[in-house]
Amino acid sequence: MFPNSPNVGRPPFSPALLSQQQLINALNFSNATLSGTIMTGVVTPQPSIVWPFSSACSTFSPGLTNSLGRKRRSDERRSPYEVKRQRFQSPPSRPSGSSVPFVVDRRYSVPSPGISSLLPLTDHPQNTLQVARDKLSQQILDLFCNCQQQSIDLEKKDLCRTQIQREIQRIFPQTRLYLVGSSLNGFGTRYSDADLCLVLKEEPINQRNEACHILSLVQQLFYRLSYIDRPQLIRAKVPIVKFRDKVSGVEFDLNVNNVVGIRNTFLLRSYAYIESRVRPLVLVVKKWARYHGINDASRGTLSSYSLALMVLHYLQTLPEPVIPSLQKEHPECFEPTMQLQFVHRRGNNISPYLSLNSSNLGDLLVGFLRYYATEFDWNSSIISIREAKVIPKTNEMEWKNKYICVEEPFDRTNTARAVHEKCKFDMIKKEFIQLWAEQKLD
Repeated sequence: MFPNSPNVGRPPFSPALLSQQQLINALNFSNATLSGTIMTGVVTPQPSIVWPFSSACSTFSPGLTNSLGRKRRSDERRSPYEVKRQRFQSPPSRPSGSSVPFVVDRRYSVPSPGISSLLPLTDHPQNTLQVARDKLSQQILDLFCNCQQQSIDLEKKDLCRTQIQREIQRIFPQTRLYLVGSSLNGFGTRYSDADLCLVLKEEPINQRNEACHILSLVQQLFYRLSYIDRPQLIRAKVPIVKFRDKVSGVEFDLNVNNVVGIRNTFLLRSYAYIESRVRPLVLVVKKWARYHGINDASRGTLSSYSLALMVLHYLQTLPEPVIPSLQKEHPECFEPTMQLQFVHRRGNNISPYLSLNSSNLGDLLVGFLRYYATEFDWNSSIISIREAKVIPKTNEMEWKNKYICVEEPFDRTNTARAVHEKCKFDMIKKEFIQLWAEQKLD
């Protein structure tokens, strides 16, 4: 499947531990018929049917469900360009396969954070999805093909970002609004929410007081915008304003000056496109975790960001790595003090990684589950993609007495700090271990 070199990686998985058919059954893949089969990047139509374990892609017809798996309201079913309003304009038509023409506020010389120069990463031959030669790998590829964020999804998020930036600049003239998170890092799905970061200055601000005050003014502004629905200020450790764009139907979370989110967005984007197996594997892990109730930081489980870091860490720590540490290999591209206006450009200099590990997606998924179910030491280890290895826990407040430790690669905080209850930690471990317990019942 990945003929870069001889098949070297972790030792072959013993059927006594878990067969591929057992894993397919455990993941509820076995009853799914997919709407497309990927053959060297070409999708051939097949009958569509429900994926039992997926809430965000429970059906592959985009107009039928939203991120909560329910029927869309009449306003949500509309195309983002069917609603008439002066501030949004339909994008110009473009040839099939061309890059997304992001809307840029031409009053400023600083480029939009989502410029189309990022997108050619997908055109490299090493990033082409390969033909799956086993059932589980095919299931993963089909899920990825049908659930991954499309260009039109990214377009409508960036159109909203551009317009909201114009509105906010009326009260904060020198600010910039960045699209961050899964919408831009390559791991988004068709119905992913979108994260925005409002940058007033490239230095820390007091999140408890200053950020809350700024966001309260932004919230008041949003109340006056007819296309913004339900603006709500959430006073968390990093406060946000939650709102919905009525035109696109997209839910947004907007924070102030959480600039590490901008840096890690483009770091993860580089990982997403450095090797063709990364994106499908991260997406299927997120879907599996969401289905089993362990992918919601607001409820004390793992965020999608932490799950992505856990997958990347596993791929880095195989005997023959699938991916390297990009911060070690290309330190000049991910300098923590780099000015934000240059962050999005540096990743374009990174070539796809030619891994000597040719394991298929099915084996990598099985290995990921086994690693965290039986091999990883939760009590004494910190997951670090910066170092591409496990680092021992210290007595620092960030790590002491924490159930799960996942290092943020820039500010080195714990991205899994939301898991602060033992019952939630036990639930997360149980979901990993339960797949291995299934084979004992056969």
